[in-house]
Amino acid sequence: MPMVVGVVAGAAVAAVLVLIGLFKLMWRVAEPNEALVISGSKHRTEGLEEGMGFRIVTGRGTLVLPGVQAVRRLSLDLNETELRVDCVTHQGIPLKVRGVVIFKVGDDYVSIANAARRFLDQQKLMAERVHNVFAGHLRSIVGGLTVEDMIRDREKLTGQTRAACGTEMEKLGLIVDSLQIHEIEDPTGYIANLAMPHAAAVQRDARIAQAEANRLATEAEQQAAARMAEATRDSEILQAGYQAERDKAAAKARQAGPLADAAARQEVVVQETRVAELEAHRREQQLQADVRKPADARAYEKRTLAEAERDARISAAQAKARETELAAAAEATRVKTAAAAEAEATTSRGAATAQATRATGEAEAAAAQARGLAEAEAARARGLAEAEAIKARAAALAENQEAVVAQQLAENWPEIVRAGASAFGSVDHMVLLNGADGMAETFTKALAMGGTGLGLARQLLAQLNGNDNGKGDGNGQAPNGTSPHSGAAAPAAQQVAVDPDRS
Repeated sequence: MPMVVGVVAGAAVAAVLVLIGLFKLMWRVAEPNEALVISGSKHRTEGLEEGMGFRIVTGRGTLVLPGVQAVRRLSLDLNETELRVDCVTHQGIPLKVRGVVIFKVGDDYVSIANAARRFLDQQKLMAERVHNVFAGHLRSIVGGLTVEDMIRDREKLTGQTRAACGTEMEKLGLIVDSLQIHEIEDPTGYIANLAMPHAAAVQRDARIAQAEANRLATEAEQQAAARMAEATRDSEILQAGYQAERDKAAAKARQAGPLADAAARQEVVVQETRVAELEAHRREQQLQADVRKPADARAYEKRTLAEAERDARISAAQAKARETELAAAAEATRVKTAAAAEAEATTSRGAATAQATRATGEAEAAAAQARGLAEAEAARARGLAEAEAIKARAAALAENQEAVVAQQLAENWPEIVRAGASAFGSVDHMVLLNGADGMAETFTKALAMGGTGLGLARQLLAQLNGNDNGKGDGNGQAPNGTSPHSGAAAPAAQQVAVDPDRS
């Protein structure tokens, strides 16, 4: 039983394979660029006459009975042929026309059937046959045209040729996709001669245009050269200016080092000078704090008391003088007013003018006299006040000459110190030994010079005081036997008290 099933299956497979092989053998497919022409049986194709005896298939497949039907393929591809035709124009001028014709078998069944009957076994001769058809019609058409017509309207030549060949190409089952006339050759030179006038005119225009262009170019070149010269000049000027600036900067750079050194040395000298000034100022402040301030305080106390008393007396004298001046001014005003009133009352009379003038003069004289009296009184008061002040200083000197001398020395202490320091004014370099002790010793000697003046002043004042204390007798003699004229020592003491710089 299994053997029977295997045989049956094998037979079925074999039958299927045989059917597939027969189908492949009988099935034909038309490519997109070809048509199948099947002959051997009677067929009726749409658009064809009945009983054509063959069948046309395009773009699909069909069954063909081997041994009964024959299948052939007709190409529907584009074909081309070159036209090289010798023609003669209506003017009798020989020309050679060069062109190309692109054609193919029509896509309809009628065109395919016509092409199959004529070119099915001779498809390679199709281009030659088409060339012969177009060459004959092209010669006929060119014979009716002139050279000028062919040159000016080449499309007309192409259209007439296609129209003349259309009927014959349709009978052959062919269609023309393109017809192009590439070239028209003229062995006689007619076309060249025909173009000479136009070429001469064009050449003339070209030469004129070239000359105009050359002129414009020359002008442009000259203008460009002028601008270049101007730009060169400006550039050289700018370069000269930049070079001057660079030279100036280089000179400044070369001078920067010495200037910086000089500035640094100058700053050092300035700082050293400032330090010396500060040191001198410190020493001066120290001297003022240690010596001058206490002396100034004591002198200020005494001077303030004397000035207060003097100011009181001067104020009293000034008040009295002011009172006298005001009284004189009031009297003068009264006299002037009376004179003015008198002058105004007698303006109509000529004598009144003289009287008013005399009255005015008298009033001014009285006023001047009053002012003089007031000034004299004020001067007398100031003199009395100064005399009182001098007397008070003389009394103070007689009572405490040490204090007065100390006051005068304190007031003139800077001058004394300066005079003592002048001894070192001509010394350029001083070498001090023992460091600070040597400096203190030198400073002590300088002060000792001023101290010597202080001792001399004290001795002088003591002698003057002794002479002033002695009383003269009835004969005009002093107790020590000196003459009365020796009493001039007292004014000398007063002079010393008033102006100690002159003692």
